[in-house]
Amino acid sequence: MTERETTQRSIAQKLTTGGDDHLPSRRRLAASLIAILCLALYFASPASAQDVTGPNRALFVTPELPDADAYRSGSGSPGERYWQQEVDYEIEVSLDAQSRRVSGSETIHYTNNSPDALDYLWLQLDQNLFRPGSRGSDIQPPDSRWRGAFDGGGIDVSDVRIEGREASYLIDDTRMRITLAEPLRPGGSSVEVRLDFSFTIPEYGADRMGWLDVEQGTVYQLAQWYPRMFVYDDVQGWNVMPYLGQGEFYLEYGDFDLEITVPRDFIVAATGELRNPDVVLTATQRSRLDAARSSDETVTIVDVDEVGRASTRPNGTGPLTWRFRAENVRDVAWAASQAFIWDAAGWEDVLNMSFYPKEGLGTPDNPGWEESTEYVRHSVAHYSERWYPYPYPVAINVAGIVGGMEYPMIVFCSVRARDEALFGVTTHEIAHEWYPMIVGSNERRHAWMDEGFTTFINHYATEAFYGEEAASRLSANYIAAGMQQVDDQPIYTAPDLIPRDGLGFLAYRKPGMGLYLLREYVLGPERFDAAFRAYTERWAYRHPLPSDFFRTIEDAAGEELGWFWNGWIFGTGTLDQRITNIEERDGTTLVTVEHGDGLLMPIELLVEYDDGSAERRRIPVEAFMHADAFTQTVEGTDVSRVTIDPNGMLPDVDRSNNSAAGTTEVSSPRN
Repeated sequence: MTERETTQRSIAQKLTTGGDDHLPSRRRLAASLIAILCLALYFASPASAQDVTGPNRALFVTPELPDADAYRSGSGSPGERYWQQEVDYEIEVSLDAQSRRVSGSETIHYTNNSPDALDYLWLQLDQNLFRPGSRGSDIQPPDSRWRGAFDGGGIDVSDVRIEGREASYLIDDTRMRITLAEPLRPGGSSVEVRLDFSFTIPEYGADRMGWLDVEQGTVYQLAQWYPRMFVYDDVQGWNVMPYLGQGEFYLEYGDFDLEITVPRDFIVAATGELRNPDVVLTATQRSRLDAARSSDETVTIVDVDEVGRASTRPNGTGPLTWRFRAENVRDVAWAASQAFIWDAAGWEDVLNMSFYPKEGLGTPDNPGWEESTEYVRHSVAHYSERWYPYPYPVAINVAGIVGGMEYPMIVFCSVRARDEALFGVTTHEIAHEWYPMIVGSNERRHAWMDEGFTTFINHYATEAFYGEEAASRLSANYIAAGMQQVDDQPIYTAPDLIPRDGLGFLAYRKPGMGLYLLREYVLGPERFDAAFRAYTERWAYRHPLPSDFFRTIEDAAGEELGWFWNGWIFGTGTLDQRITNIEERDGTTLVTVEHGDGLLMPIELLVEYDDGSAERRRIPVEAFMHADAFTQTVEGTDVSRVTIDPNGMLPDVDRSNNSAAGTTEVSSPRN
């Protein structure tokens, strides 16, 4: 398929879907009719001929987004009638370390704030990914990061009750539907669901949970571990996409009361604030924690030499129950081990903590998890000061089998990570506390709105920690190479539809680079930062769509950016800015530049003169609305050289045509 055909197909797809598959049916019909008309005009118009306008003209067609309404405004803010459901949980579980099994019960308080009556409820049973024959196990190859199926896996659910009465339900793979005896009325009605559940912990659970045997015990990392409500929202209704492993999560906000019973020699870390430290900690540990809260330096709570000693646990026999409370969060996760070293430090009202076995310790030349709390503290402080204040009482990093994964207030990182690699994975997972933990986007459909956003803000956190020479994922040359190798799908593609070798590029690095360029090259830091903070503030603890992000950035920055969203988010083109001709005419120098197909950026020119002086010229993207080429007039005929993108910021796929000597014909064929 040619580039032009690809562009035309992209226009048709965006017009008929609104750039988003959440449009209500009547809007889809209207958008489809508009699409037919627009495409007919596009193909019939002489202006579409190559010799009159280039294919980049299509990028300036305003993306068709879902209509603004009382729920989501045209400015990108939540509308005056915006609503979302609330889900509160009471969960009691116990860990059987001998059988590696978790069992317990939960009570769900579900509040229907929607304008719709609900006849049934949908719950996520993510542990069923690990049941033999699950959809996910059938499609994940043996070497997949998201593997984990094993004999005996899956979650057992029993004694399901609605308001105390036995409920009718069905389970289909990772989804469970509970039928309500009476419709749940709109506008704030609530219902109580109670159920029991249990499962055997997989050793390696799709790189998001599991257990790891170490010298002094076992590290358990528990995530996606309890039946969780699916989201019911204003654009999709029930979001009941199955859990296949690669796509992540979309969850409602609420309050959690969590009780975890473990063997007495275990230490537990979890989402939320510990409510019974006097029961599960010694007086020495409580005193050390109090000191850590006001300390900029890391304070040891359980030292390496104390691990395994009876004196580190309260007197008595039998298991201990740890109680946690978390408010206004979308999930809870936890970890437990008898091998944990534990340290902490404070920042404002946040207690930053790390839990790790001695296998995580490094050396002076290659520091390890003994530096983790410093990394956590730096990340929390940096993101809070730059984007949005961290709202929770704790921020926790846990070392174990999981390579890198995030949950509210707690993240899991590899016990093998060291030095800058450990900093990198820690600051990335902590950044997820903002996107999508605070700003609750739909990761199942739009991975770029959490992974790309965190990759972007990681760049500045890393610079702040290591200096401007720090390594970054946002390398222009790397992105240019990736565009040519794996960029055959748009960033907008749902994560389950992206080949696994392309996910890192399309969900993380390319959108991260796009935001970086939007800040540093297109809008400038002042306008971009104000707009990005506005997006974060508007959608904190809410469910934004891509269109809400696009509209907020344009609204707060004061810039029409359809060409950027079309090319960078919806498109698959590459960037190739080039000089095609330099000539003298009537005492001036004419510099002709072109864009290749599919991706636009303003063009920055460095014009150097014979006397050694130089100046910069900037050509806006609007110069390419009606033609591939644009000619910049430079006064005088003493131009010695002209260079495009002199700082090398852009992911240009061919830099050989970015510079030319004055008065030189350097024309190259158009794509």
